[in-house]
Amino acid sequence: MAEDVFKALADPTRRRILDELAERDGQTLFEICTRLVTKHGLGLSRQAVSQHLAVLESAGLVHVRRQGRYKFHDLNTEPLEHIAARWLKPDRPESTP
Repeated sequence: MAEDVFKALADPTRRRILDELAERDGQTLFEICTRLVTKHGLGLSRQAVSQHLAVLESAGLVHVRRQGRYKFHDLNTEPLEHIAARWLKPDRPESTP
């Protein structure tokens, strides 16, 4: 699972997509494409962004929900918490010599 997350985060475009979802959750593909163009100057096709979203979804970083004919994309940080927990150490009281 962690390997999929690392692979998904390796691409700068996917990291920008996650940044946009962190700023405003529940966006459609069209909204994400618009924000990538206006804020980052990325002129990607909807198909390319859709493929990036599919990679993020398969890694568990994005949840997709359908409402009517629209698909909304939500950020899921849970896989990142599992990875961070590997390196975080619990607070320990300082021992005195």
